[in-house]
Amino acid sequence: WQSGAQRLTVPDRWCQRPAKQKANLKAESESTEMQTIKCVVVGDGAVGKTCLLISYTTNKFPSEYVPTVFDNYAVTVMIGGEPYTLGLFDTAGQEDYDRLRPLSYPQTDVFLVCFSSVSPSSFENVKEKWVPEITHHCPKTPFLLVGTQIDLRDDPSTVEKLAKNKQKPITPETAEKLARDLKAVKYVECSALTQKGLKNVFDEAILAALEPPEPKKRRKCVLL
Repeated sequence: WQSGAQRLTVPDRWCQRPAKQKANLKAESESTEMQTIKCVVVGDGAVGKTCLLISYTTNKFPSEYVPTVFDNYAVTVMIGGEPYTLGLFDTAGQEDYDRLRPLSYPQTDVFLVCFSSVSPSSFENVKEKWVPEITHHCPKTPFLLVGTQIDLRDDPSTVEKLAKNKQKPITPETAEKLARDLKAVKYVECSALTQKGLKNVFDEAILAALEPPEPKKRRKCVLL
């Protein structure tokens, strides 16, 4: 594990929760020391999962070397005045890792299911592979749909290359519809390069882990 001294805050709506719920969380955190939120990132290879994590945790885009799998990283997150540990877990999207990947799923609080906004095949695999995989292993665990590389939507050479294959970038509207159809908590998007929307992805992941939609209760993933 690497650990970051970075202090993060989530949107104000968490801080506006009823006092009773805050008190319960405070008592819970005192009894178990600092609570941990485990966030696992999945998606096709080369969609920018590792860049997403490196850019968020180091505040820099990895311009030279991008490892296949980023080291697990922990940051301290302040939620309603209480410290939490946000544990971030990268995974390899290649088929070679299909048997090993689920070993990182137990005790997951929230998944980020990633696709590249300029890779229609990675978007298709969200429905065909990634959501079926995580819901098979962790049916009660909330997940967000995350569009990456949004800076490339307006890149002329990228758009031209897609057009040659009679394809085009994935629009936010299309992604939002898929998120609803697959029962994701929500759709969020970002650019690891420009950091546009980057912090919001993780803020929303934290909220999804702590405030799963009703009537479901928060459940960590447990492999049977």
